[in-house]
Amino acid sequence: MSALLTLAAETSTSGGEAAQFWIMAPLAVAGALGTVLMKRAVHSALCLAGTMIILALFYLANGAYFLGVVQIVVYTGAVMMLFLFVLMLVGVSAADSLKETLKGQRLLAAACGLGLGILLIAGIGQASVQSFTGLGEANAGGNVQGIASLLFTRYVVAFEVTGVLLTIAAVGATMLTHRERIERTRTQREQAEDRVRSGTQLPPLPAPGVYARHNAVDIPGLLPDGTPSELTVMATLRGRGQVREVHREALADLAALEKRTAEHQGRGDEDGPDAGAEEARK
Repeated sequence: MSALLTLAAETSTSGGEAAQFWIMAPLAVAGALGTVLMKRAVHSALCLAGTMIILALFYLANGAYFLGVVQIVVYTGAVMMLFLFVLMLVGVSAADSLKETLKGQRLLAAACGLGLGILLIAGIGQASVQSFTGLGEANAGGNVQGIASLLFTRYVVAFEVTGVLLTIAAVGATMLTHRERIERTRTQREQAEDRVRSGTQLPPLPAPGVYARHNAVDIPGLLPDGTPSELTVMATLRGRGQVREVHREALADLAALEKRTAEHQGRGDEDGPDAGAEEARK
């Protein structure tokens, strides 16, 4: 801890930098938690984009101008836009399956999180027992030149291995999502013939039930024999359990109305069938 105390004593933090940290740090933590805890993938992606922008502001505030610009241009501008583009193709309202497609992925994720925690603790411990290099000394020849010197001398192996892994991941994702079309594309006539043979509903679906002054889209329409038709209510309402049942009283009123209308039509009233329906409603 002596190195940390020495660094804190030698480093002076301005009031603006301290205010920026205390304002932006909780937002960065909230964005990271939202990335993990959000149920919708598009919301998680937006939270991750916000966290990346805040990290870029931290880099810029600490003098790492190159890293700050790269964080915004590459990660927020390119990688996150790629994520959002994939989500647009998949569908933002698509429900995520809670079933594990890869066996043991939760254990693997827990092991990766534990390994990351160990690395962070080891880094903090190493920094606490060794001396620090200040920003002025690190950026003596320029921020970009300092980063390039470290990447291509001390960390060249890790840099090249990371590049190879990213290339393999991109090629593997392309191969997994690509599907070679080997069958012939069916024509519209062939698709129509298949629908006729399979007994699919060809004409438009019947309308839902209509009562009094309201169009009840959640009430099934009636067949000629008086039974409700399941085809008249959309599958979305049926899946949500929002379909109302047709009451027996309503069925009886409709049957009586049709009977009286038929009687008036049979007698041949001068006012036509509308008069019989009007009298039946009265």
